[in-house]
Amino acid sequence: MPKPFRHYLPALTLLLPVTCFPAAPASTPQQWCAAIGERLGSVPPALCHKLQLQAAPIQSVRHNALMFRDLPPAPRKIASLGAPPKRPLRILLVGGIHGDELTSASIVFRWLQWVDEAEPGQYHWRVIPVANPDGLLASPAQRMNANGVDLNRNFPTPDWHSNAHNYWASKTQRDPRRFPGKDAMSEQETRWLHDQIESFKPNLIVSVHAPFGILDFDGPARQPRRFGSLSLNRLGIYPGSLGNYGGEHKNTPVITIELPHATSMPPLREQRKIWDDMLSWIRQNLANKNLS
Repeated sequence: MPKPFRHYLPALTLLLPVTCFPAAPASTPQQWCAAIGERLGSVPPALCHKLQLQAAPIQSVRHNALMFRDLPPAPRKIASLGAPPKRPLRILLVGGIHGDELTSASIVFRWLQWVDEAEPGQYHWRVIPVANPDGLLASPAQRMNANGVDLNRNFPTPDWHSNAHNYWASKTQRDPRRFPGKDAMSEQETRWLHDQIESFKPNLIVSVHAPFGILDFDGPARQPRRFGSLSLNRLGIYPGSLGNYGGEHKNTPVITIELPHATSMPPLREQRKIWDDMLSWIRQNLANKNLS
C-alpha cells in the first residue's frame, strides 16, 4: 500500500523549484486572452477573442479561467425523409495539460481555426486549448498546476490508489514534476476535465503534448501509424494518466500527439499535415461506425 501523503510532503517541499505566479488571476475571458497572448506569441489577444472561447463555471487553483469552445456540426439536410438523424462524432481536443509544453496549447489554437472547414465541420468538437492555465502562466511555465500536481497523473484510474504513489517513488524517484497528487482527482482542473468527459461522452479524445515527437494511442479502434512526421511509439500507460483513464478505463480511443519541441512550433505545413492525417484516420476508423 502507498504511504500516506504526509510521508511524501517533505521531499516534495525540498525539491520544488521557485515559481512565481501572476498577482492577479486571469478570471475573465478578456483577462485570459491578454495573459495567453503575452505567453504564446502565436496567439495574440485579438485572435483569442475571435475564437469565442467561453469560461467554465469552475476556475483553476489560482482562479484563472478554464476556457473551452463547444462546436456542434452545422445543420445538415436529411437525404431521405423519415431517416433518423445520425448522431455526430464527438471529439474532445485537449492541449496544455502540462503548462511548460507551450506548443501543445499553441497548436490547438491553430486547429481551432480549422474546425469549421468541410470535413471537421461535420463532427461535434469540444476544444480545451489550455487545460492547465496556472502552469502555463507561471514564471517560468511549469508542468504542474499551482498545487504542484501533474494533472496527467491525477485522473481516477482503477490502479491509482494501489500504484500512483509507488510508481512516483520507484520510477521517477519522487520527481516533483510528476507528483500525482494526494489523491485521485484532488485537483479542480482534473475534476473539470473529468466532468467534460462524463458530460460530453466523446467518441475520441485527442491530447496534445511535447516534446517526444511521436504518436501514442490507448483504447479501442485501429491505432494510427503516422500523423505528419510523427510515428506511432506506444509509451505504455501510467497510473492516473488521461490515456489510461480514457483508453483503458472508459474504453474511449485516446490519441496522444507529442510534438517535437515544447517551445518551438512545427512549421505551418507540418501543423496542417498532422491535422489532415488525423482527420483521415478519424474518417477511416470512427466516422462511419455506429456510435452511441
